[in-house]
Parts: sequence; structure tokens; C-alpha cells
Amino acid sequence: MFSVRQAALAAFVGMVSLAAAAAQAQVYRIVGPDGRVTFSDRPEGNAAQSVPQSGNVAAAGSASLPSEVRNAANRYPVTLYTGKECAPCDQARGFLAVRGIPYTEKTVTTDADARALRSLSGATSLPFATLGGQHLIGFADSEWSQYMDAAGYPRTSMLPPGYRNPPPAPLVAVQAPQGGPPTAQAAPSRPVQPREPSPQPAPSAPSPANPAGIRF
Repeated sequence: MFSVRQAALAAFVGMVSLAAAAAQAQVYRIVGPDGRVTFSDRPEGNAAQSVPQSGNVAAAGSASLPSEVRNAANRYPVTLYTGKECAPCDQARGFLAVRGIPYTEKTVTTDADARALRSLSGATSLPFATLGGQHLIGFADSEWSQYMDAAGYPRTSMLPPGYRNPPPAPLVAVQAPQGGPPTAQAAPSRPVQPREPSPQPAPSAPSPANPAGIRF
């Protein structure tokens, strides 16, 4: 009788077979005149752009990787979630390194990270990994090996010398607060009061030197 994990592995193997059959199909991203984005297996004019079906940061720049590793990483990218002082996390890293599997690492160190991990995996135990859409909770060498085999990763490292995975990053990115301190509101302007016209002096009386009575 199959266990739950064996059943999950069998289902994952089935998905790998289907994905391998459809791997040759090209997917196009199409932007319509109204800005709406759709995906199709046929290009439509100049708006169609070829896009990969899946991938992650580790696989995005994998043009120099052997085709066997690159194909597996593009179809079934690996993301590893780790914590501080976590011996099983170190074992999981070592397993991926020996196996030569490119991966992206997310660290879980804050309460926000833990909440995000619980939302993603349904638990807070570490290590946690995703293999495409498959969840791997906890590390078990034999179990992880079976899943990596089913995903098509080589059993021994084929990574080129000097290859480095992206540096670990927090699961929840820390964002700086936007905008500065609130600015003081300007005091409401007071209505302009009409000024009383200043009294004008009486015109000068005509004189022999100024017969018209003009003032300067």
C-alpha cells in the first residue's frame, strides 16, 4: 500500500511525463491594443514575445549550463527555504550542492517571514523546498533524490566550475517607507478686505504760476 508521500511522488512523476511531452510547445506572450496580456501557442504579429513556461532566478541566467541541467531547472525550478542554526537546512544545501542542482534560497528569520512560510507551506518547519509546484517539507535524502530524479536532474553534478547560486534573500523583502514626513498644511488664507480709499487732498487753487491748478 502506497504511503501518502509515495502517492505524491507517483503523481509528480506523471506530471513530469506530461510536461516532457509538452516541452517542445512554444508559448507566446501577446499584448493586445488595449494592453491586455494573453498567452498562446501561436504568435500574433509584432506584439508576440516568446517567454519561458517557468523558471527562477537561479535558472534565468543558466544559458551556460549543460542542457540536461538547464531543461530541468527551467521546468522544475528549486527554491530552498532555510533558517538560522538549522542543521537539516545545512544538510539540504549540501545535498543540492553535491547533486549540482541550481536553486534559489529564501531565509526565514522574522515573524513576517514565518507568516509567509505558513501561508505558502501550511507549516513553519524548516527546511522547506519547492520543486516546481511540488512541496518538500523537511529534509530526507532518499525522498529528495526520488523527486530530483523524476524532475530530470542529473544524479551527479554537471555544473561548470565557478557556478554560483544567487545569494540568499529574505522571504519577505524589507521595503523602506515611502515618502517623507507629512508636510505642514498651509494656513487658510484670510479674505482680502477692501481698503478704504485714502482721502485725496483738495486740488490746488489756480495761481499765477500754475493757472490750471495741476498737482505733481
